[in-house]
Amino acid sequence: MATAAQDVITLKLERTFEQMDANKDGYLDWSDYQKLGDRYIQGYNLSKDDRRTRALQTFTQIYWLELLRHSGVDGDRLTKDQFVTANRLAVIDTSRLNVTEGGGHAIFDIIDADGDNEISRDEFARLARDVWKDNSPETMDLFNKLDTDGDGAISRYEFIRAVREHFLSNDPDAPGSIFFGHI
Repeated sequence: MATAAQDVITLKLERTFEQMDANKDGYLDWSDYQKLGDRYIQGYNLSKDDRRTRALQTFTQIYWLELLRHSGVDGDRLTKDQFVTANRLAVIDTSRLNVTEGGGHAIFDIIDADGDNEISRDEFARLARDVWKDNSPETMDLFNKLDTDGDGAISRYEFIRAVREHFLSNDPDAPGSIFFGHI
C-alpha cells in the first residue's frame, strides 16, 4: 500500500516538473523558478517593491537552493527524478524552509488581491486567466474542490491545506492533489 501512495506523490511532482520546465529541455534551473515568480508578478501587476513580490521572490530563491541542497547534485539544474527526490526531502526537512507554509502563504497573499484573507471566485478566475493562462471551465471546478467548506471562498486555511496535500497527500482525490489535473 505504501508503494502505491508514494507513486501518487511522484506523479504529482512529475506534473509539477513538467509545468515548470519552461523551455521543455528536461531540466529545471533557476530561470524556471524566476519565470514562475514572474508569471505571478506580471499577472497581478505587482511592482518589484511590493512586499508580496519580495516575499514570493525570497521564497522561490530559498526553495530553489533547498532543492539543490537536497538533490545531491553538484550542478545547478535538476532532472525530473532529481526534482522529485529533492522535493520529497525538502518538504519534510523544515529546518531552513517550510516549503508548504512559506510558498503557500506567499502565493495566497498575491491571489487574495483585496486582502480580505480569502480567495473569491473572481480572484481565482484571475489566477487561472492571468497566471495559469487557462480559461477552461474545468479550472473553475478546481475552485469548488479547494473550497472544502462550500462557503463560496477559499480561506487561507483551505489553500495552505491544499498546498500541503499537493506535496504530502497519498490521496489522489484530495483537493491539493489536482492542482495540475486529476491523477
